[in-house]
Amino acid sequence: MSDLGVADIPVADGNEPSLAPIASPARNLLTDGPILHTLLWLAWPNVVALSAGTCVVIAETSYIGRLGVESLAAMALVFPFVILSMTMSGGAMGGGVSSAIARALGAGDRERASALAVHALMIGACFGLGFTLIMLIFGPALLEMLGGRGDVLARAIGYIQIFFGGGVIPWLMNTLAAILRGTGNMKLPSLIVLNSAVCQIILGGILGLGLGPVPQFGMPGVAAGSLTAYSINGAIMAWYIFSGRARVKPKLAGFRIQRAMFFDILKVGAVACFSPLQGVLTITIFTHMLAQFGTEILAGYGIGARLEFMLTSIAFAVGIASVPMVGMAIGAGRIARARRIALISGSVAFISVGGLGTLVAIFPDLWVNIFTHNPGVRDASQQYLSTAAPCYAFIGLATAMYFSSQGAAKVLGPVLAQTARLLFVAGGGWWLSLHGATAANFFTLAAASMVVLGVLSSTSVMLTRWRPQGVLSGVRPALS
Repeated sequence: MSDLGVADIPVADGNEPSLAPIASPARNLLTDGPILHTLLWLAWPNVVALSAGTCVVIAETSYIGRLGVESLAAMALVFPFVILSMTMSGGAMGGGVSSAIARALGAGDRERASALAVHALMIGACFGLGFTLIMLIFGPALLEMLGGRGDVLARAIGYIQIFFGGGVIPWLMNTLAAILRGTGNMKLPSLIVLNSAVCQIILGGILGLGLGPVPQFGMPGVAAGSLTAYSINGAIMAWYIFSGRARVKPKLAGFRIQRAMFFDILKVGAVACFSPLQGVLTITIFTHMLAQFGTEILAGYGIGARLEFMLTSIAFAVGIASVPMVGMAIGAGRIARARRIALISGSVAFISVGGLGTLVAIFPDLWVNIFTHNPGVRDASQQYLSTAAPCYAFIGLATAMYFSSQGAAKVLGPVLAQTARLLFVAGGGWWLSLHGATAANFFTLAAASMVVLGVLSSTSVMLTRWRPQGVLSGVRPALS
């Protein structure tokens, strides 16, 4: 790298010091390229792939809508738990994996990066099995606590029994993708997501609605389609990585467990997991509060929440691209560059997500018409979107700050920002409930909580001190 490849070595006669090259990592775009160009170059495959994920969201909600309003309401109950599993495995723990591998590669330690990959897969398997046990044992009770009753509750339980019965599958798939992203390879994981989206749409539609000799399995069929797609694409990534085609190859021969490797991943990933956990808890509390207004309000909010997830995926694409950039800069000791990456990624996420959110707020029928023609559900969705959608910009900003902090292994600030949002929603919702508030008042509370999250997340990043980590022995860290 340009400012890591030489060191000042004085000469014997007292003349000016000579610059002698010493060992340094190879130059690469992530550590030396122009930030915005590199960020967008890494992000665009993620945007394409997550756009395909958007098609999955639209398709699933569309054919679940054909199963009836009860199924839409059931999906609103299930959605927070599905998102928790996917964001924990892909964004939180996945970000910890990518950060650790990127920092190791930034310091030129490929052997450490390979060992980290094996430990990451062990962590993914354990967390996936944990999700399976928790949701199969406590899932029905949790759904009932959220307000699920009768046919709505039965359909929601049918979904989680299938999806979380194979909960380890999405965890392993997302861990494999995180290993690749930590090396700066965004294209293959994105192609996998694209392929997975196509499989989910086809298989979920066939199994959910029925086609030809295939009977209609309803919501359990939709869940089975997702798991099948994840299995296929996880196997493809596993073959690619273990065949030696990736920059990092997990080595099983002579492998030994090292606590330091677990710590390097978990000090970011485990702390980061509290962010989606609190985010889902916030949504869960909010969903429970809205359940008092009836099935139509709950279904309408579910449609709006899916747009939030879709637009946040754009910020996810930008944020996850920033993880290896920030991580390698931190590993190489280039703190000022790491901070510039965080600033630029936050700006891109804020503008892009905010722009699209505002467009839907002005023209909510662009989104609502896709899913339902029920007048009550339409009115609730339109009201929620016109209130909350412009504030999605702050969700985008918070997401970008969260990922940049993962790259720097300093994720506590954005996690505490999620804590503040959770307390804001819980306290505000309690106050509104005591004063006989309408559903519109709760929608305003949701929008305000997004602003709180975005402002506090960005402030925490500005105030947190980032330090070099993993700099090569004998190489002077650059400060810019």
